[in-house]
Amino acid sequence: MSERWFEDYVPGAVHELGSVEVDEAELLEFARRFDPQPIHTDPERAARSPFGGIIASGWHTGSLMMRLYALNYLSPASSLASPGLDELRWPRPVRAGDVLTVRVTVEDARASASKPDRGVVRSLIEVVNQRGEPVMTSRAVNMIARRPSR
Repeated sequence: MSERWFEDYVPGAVHELGSVEVDEAELLEFARRFDPQPIHTDPERAARSPFGGIIASGWHTGSLMMRLYALNYLSPASSLASPGLDELRWPRPVRAGDVLTVRVTVEDARASASKPDRGVVRSLIEVVNQRGEPVMTSRAVNMIARRPSR
């Protein structure tokens, strides 16, 4: 990832962040540790659920997205923090073997009125599966440092 500063987050810009395959062992391990619901951990009970089998925890999907987001969208030189996410949705289930691709669109970038060394970037995050179907959407808010004056 190249250095990216607040000024480089241009509203309307679309960033393709790459893809990741959902690994079955990781899916189960994550669910057992952090979201131990039968639809995520118990093949027999999950088979009888409306999903017809094991599905990933939405939080696991979010974690897979976050890795690509941190490595390929946020710059270690300028990313300061995030006050949160808005409109987090998981419209379709994710299963082992799915290949998830992350796309981010800069929706808004505003300089901070109270802290002139930074700005606030609002981005639409879309995670789609190998069929192009959305499996997660969210709007992120990030505080990003402005480019240092030279």
